[in-house]
Amino acid sequence: MSVLMTLAFLAVTAAGVSSSEMSDCSYLSLLTHLNLIQTDSPLSIMRPVKNWTTTTVVSQDMVLFGILEVDEKSQTVTTHVQTQMSWRNEFLKWNSSSFCGIKMLTVPRNMLWVPDVSIQEDASDTGSIQNSPLVTLTSDGLVSASGRQRLTTTCQFKLKLFPFDTQRCNITFGSMNYDTESLKMRTINSQEALSLVSEQIMITQGEWELLEIKIIYYSVEKQNVSESRLIYTVIIMRKPMLYVINLIVPLFYFLILDLGSFFIRGEKLSFKVTLLLSISVLLLILQEILPSTESKLPLMASFCLWVFALVGLSILETMLMDFLLGFDGCCGNNAQNAVNNQEAEIQLEGNSHKDPSAAEERGQLGPVMKPSEVELLMLILEEVKVARIETGRHIKDDRKPGRYTRLVKIIDSVYFVLYFLNVVGYLLYLNMEWLGSYLSNI
Repeated sequence: MSVLMTLAFLAVTAAGVSSSEMSDCSYLSLLTHLNLIQTDSPLSIMRPVKNWTTTTVVSQDMVLFGILEVDEKSQTVTTHVQTQMSWRNEFLKWNSSSFCGIKMLTVPRNMLWVPDVSIQEDASDTGSIQNSPLVTLTSDGLVSASGRQRLTTTCQFKLKLFPFDTQRCNITFGSMNYDTESLKMRTINSQEALSLVSEQIMITQGEWELLEIKIIYYSVEKQNVSESRLIYTVIIMRKPMLYVINLIVPLFYFLILDLGSFFIRGEKLSFKVTLLLSISVLLLILQEILPSTESKLPLMASFCLWVFALVGLSILETMLMDFLLGFDGCCGNNAQNAVNNQEAEIQLEGNSHKDPSAAEERGQLGPVMKPSEVELLMLILEEVKVARIETGRHIKDDRKPGRYTRLVKIIDSVYFVLYFLNVVGYLLYLNMEWLGSYLSNI
């Protein structure tokens, strides 16, 4: 009988204790139970594990809200990101049924230990980071912290296929002080889920389109110490339509105009020089976009230089043609002048023999000839005159078609064929490099 009374007393005592705990449903009682009321709590200093050999797994998720700016000159990418970090605190666990079913608690961030996770490629200032001042604590000891940031990261661009390029920029999360045995980096969700969420909530992308987010886990060795790293590889593709309209189409149009100048019958040199100056303006625009530190010349720059070189060679070819045509015309004028001088000289000699008094006035003194002798001499002069005129006309007829004119036509035709084949071949090469790479990334 005494045993039954003792059991009944213990049951009443336990029920009284349980009812007293159930009667206080405030967060303060839970904070008191977790020893978070103390201002000098060691929970904000040391890694929250009961055994120091236990590894703390830090899960870090990142989603993109927008691609704000991509600077090819400084090799940086500015994005708007949101991060979600979680880890377990072994000292902050409770039975939710003992505290009126409280399963989640929000406490100030500075009251708990927070992993010292940072981004290696971060080049933004501290004012752009907006970490939440509160963290969320669940009954099983899971701590979650979130934050937003205007993140500027360095990225090594590969601009060979500009403007049909695809860039891969890494965002590396890692601890600055803990090794792999103490802290490991993981993610909460898969890379497919994070990519899908980023695409759905993306606010702005500008001239870039988000293709995919890949996640890589690895460890890096530093002074014989292994450190855990988590890499988010953000793959973005440029939208090339603006550059096609502003750069590629005008350059192609200038190339067609230069080809069409071969059919101009008038002045061509000033027209080609104008084309060359227009291409120089496009080169200046391209210089403002592409970085000067690029190891390999982008195809867009090589295309501009190629068009510039073709138009420059076309100008030299036009100058050579004008020079040869001018030289041919100069020779024809000399032959005509020689014939005219011969006719004038023969006419002057004939007049002098017809009028002896005029010859005497000009100082040509000599014996006076008889009329029969004069007539005979006139016949001889007439025959000489006819012979000289025929000889001059023969020379003039030989040079009338123009030896250099025929040479100019041959050179111009050969150069046009080579020019056209060069244009077609290079455009096919660009089509394979540019459009092939662009279509493979769609």
